Amino acid sequence: IMELAYVCEWEKRPKSTHCPSIPLVCSWSCRNLVAFSTDLKNDDDDKDVSHMIHIIDTEHPWDVYSINSGHTEVISCLEWDQSGSRLLSADGDGQIKCWSMSDHLVNSWESVLSSSVDGDPIVALSWLHNGVKLALHVEMSGSTNFGEKFSRVKFSPSLTLFGGKPMEGWLAVTVSGLVTVSLLKPGGTLLTASESLCRLRGRVALADIAFTGGGNIVVAATDGSSSSPATSDFSSRQNITKTRHNMTKEQSSILLYDQNNLSWSRNYFKSIILLIYNLQFMSSLEFLHFEGRMGPLEDRFWPAGRMFDTFALERNSAVFQVLLCASNQSGSIVECWSLRKEGLPVNNIFQHRSPVVGEKQPTILKWRILTTTNDLERVSAVALPKLPISISNTDLKVASDTKFCPGLGLALAFHDGSIQILHRLSLHTMGVFYGSSSSAQRPGDESTIKRQRAAGPALHFKALQFSWTSLALAGVDNHGKLHMLRVSPSMGQVLEMNTTLRHLLFLLEYCMVTGYDWWDVLLHVQPSMVHNLVEKLHEEYMRQNQALQQVLATRIVAVKASLCKLSTATAARACDFHAKLLLIAISATLKSLLRPHVLNTPDKSPGDRLTEICAKNTDTDIDKVMINLKTEEFVLDGPPLQSLQQLIQWVGDFVLYLLANLPNQGSMVRPGFGFMRDGASLGMLREMLVMIRIWGLLKPGCLPTFTATSDSQDNMQLLFRLLTKLWLCSRDDGPPQDPDESLIDECCLLPSQLLVPSMDWLPVNDGVIVKLQGKHPLRLQFGKASSLPGAGTTAPLEVFTRSPGSQKMDNLRCIHMGVCPTEESKACTRCGCVTMLRSPNKTNAMKQWEQRWIKNCLCGGLWRRIPPTLT
Repeated sequence: IMELAYVCEWEKRPKSTHCPSIPLVCSWSCRNLVAFSTDLKNDDDDKDVSHMIHIIDTEHPWDVYSINSGHTEVISCLEWDQSGSRLLSADGDGQIKCWSMSDHLVNSWESVLSSSVDGDPIVALSWLHNGVKLALHVEMSGSTNFGEKFSRVKFSPSLTLFGGKPMEGWLAVTVSGLVTVSLLKPGGTLLTASESLCRLRGRVALADIAFTGGGNIVVAATDGSSSSPATSDFSSRQNITKTRHNMTKEQSSILLYDQNNLSWSRNYFKSIILLIYNLQFMSSLEFLHFEGRMGPLEDRFWPAGRMFDTFALERNSAVFQVLLCASNQSGSIVECWSLRKEGLPVNNIFQHRSPVVGEKQPTILKWRILTTTNDLERVSAVALPKLPISISNTDLKVASDTKFCPGLGLALAFHDGSIQILHRLSLHTMGVFYGSSSSAQRPGDESTIKRQRAAGPALHFKALQFSWTSLALAGVDNHGKLHMLRVSPSMGQVLEMNTTLRHLLFLLEYCMVTGYDWWDVLLHVQPSMVHNLVEKLHEEYMRQNQALQQVLATRIVAVKASLCKLSTATAARACDFHAKLLLIAISATLKSLLRPHVLNTPDKSPGDRLTEICAKNTDTDIDKVMINLKTEEFVLDGPPLQSLQQLIQWVGDFVLYLLANLPNQGSMVRPGFGFMRDGASLGMLREMLVMIRIWGLLKPGCLPTFTATSDSQDNMQLLFRLLTKLWLCSRDDGPPQDPDESLIDECCLLPSQLLVPSMDWLPVNDGVIVKLQGKHPLRLQFGKASSLPGAGTTAPLEVFTRSPGSQKMDNLRCIHMGVCPTEESKACTRCGCVTMLRSPNKTNAMKQWEQRWIKNCLCGGLWRRIPPTLT
């Protein structure tokens, strides 16, 4: 049900310097970046403590980026934004800092903005909601239409600018009962204002922040005492707008129970008594008392509660759920409460009166306890699922029938080192993890108790976080180690292979549509599943409408490449998918350089006309295809063409490699096989050869250079003729055909006519995902990239092996960097693609090419800085 994938720990020193902060906070972004806090003690002076924030990407956990946060007090909150690229941190002195990547590098961060409430500790923190929410519908998982599987939830942003554009900013709650809002103005400046949470301010020990579908903001708070109420305040955009000096357009308030959807952010919440207030109307709605359920509570509460992300069961009756947790030395209770809109009972005298037309039955908000459990061990941490799955009765039944469990469970960590996953509504146990060490007591293991007494406090988790698909769980223990756990999609239930594939496919498609990183889904893909998953993913993609296919065109190629790397049988196809990503990007860049000769041209761009003419004209003579084009549109200055020569050379080398290897494609093992039947990619290569041919007439220096046995032969003419014959065999408008004997014979002669280049196909993948196929967890160390054992027992393919003295490639600029590059480089966290950090070429055409991957790799992965390999 839960398996340990890897553990990453700090280097052991005579005197430990990194120790877990109290409270220890952890946050997981949708881009699979994990941030957590520690305290760094000075060796000479124990009182000199630096409050550190550590950021890792889950594929390279040892490559930790440690930030000396500059916070003067302990860090109390960490929050990623919805794009997963910015991080908020808050401390016990009221300081809030916003961190963002410098140079778009995942291991280089800087504080760009900050706000403060001097001396007032922050207890809850959240980014304002941007109104984007995409829900999964489990009952539609068998549908072929992405629009039915995933739907945009009607959700209003917390604050909007003119025209409805969401406003960026954050909201925090302080220990003295103050709510502070900071807004990012379009110019980049920060505007901050504060308001009291209630009319009577009081101490707030724990709080949580949530957003309703209508744009209202909800804050729940408690002073942590079992004899005091917790308040949940419903604040509308109108209140905050007034605080903002009418900066945004006022909107009418909508009460919480009129909403269809709630989205809860990840913060701490604990309550024994619950009291509801509405900030706008200041009316007490309902009390809940549940004193007497337990003995006296601990003086210092652990951060245990969360608010649920839930959906309405009925159209006009929203479900507002709160998870309540309390703990003492002997154990814990967990309760799930729901606020519902119910009809108000009417006295018998009035029941027989005929109702007025249109009159509705009076309603009232009622708290109802859904479930409770009080036989739990002492809880040390809680994680709630982030997956916005519908929990209507229909969906719950479908999830139960299909055994689809992601998003339905919440995780509790206990002081004995174990973790339980409980159903988010019924609170029944769905799965148990007994701990990565022997400290967790398995049933019937009495010797564990003796070991615990001898060894001191048991190893247990102080912070837990689910990934965005709920298929992985990250925990930081009381020694500061980071544990990564796989969470089974079926919670350990035995499934047919087709059902397992359908569940993984469903979540891969969700990541593809939302743009989230899919690393945590790959944790569950076995090598035997890869081929079927790739085929099914392609089938589902081809059933979507043309517009959606265009949007997801590169993303699906990146997903296929990630999958194919997991198996040695499909690794060659991963080469092809990476080459296809590069091919699509180069084609788009070269076409974007074309300009219409006359301004009042028809609606088609020169690039579109080129595609249309090349698709219609099946002539194998490149000069006859050129006749139909307006060569005026291809006129460019010399410097742009010269600066793009490396890309043009790569296209020429790639065509030559494909054609020369056509006779050897008897099996799928060799790279290039995927292109032999890919009519769209071959057509793209034909178009680029035509463009290069025309540019070569204008500036011969930009043409690709080949080492030929004869000076008289026209190399471009030869390659175009053979490529066209191959393209005609695999065109989209006809059934695929095998290449004829004459074409194969001509391709067999190519190596004797031209020197076939060696292609540096696949970036070196040094991440952990390909090493996690076995059942044994990996032991890693922060700051030390250990040489990990390979995933498979078979020898790697010849095309992937590189000798130590081989040339290093800049995979995106298509240039050699030498055997020992001295230039600083960056590598993709997803595919391992390497490129130089600084551009060696300053021409506009090269800048245009580099802008395509300045923020993310072509596969969508994030960049991380890698040091120069100096001898």
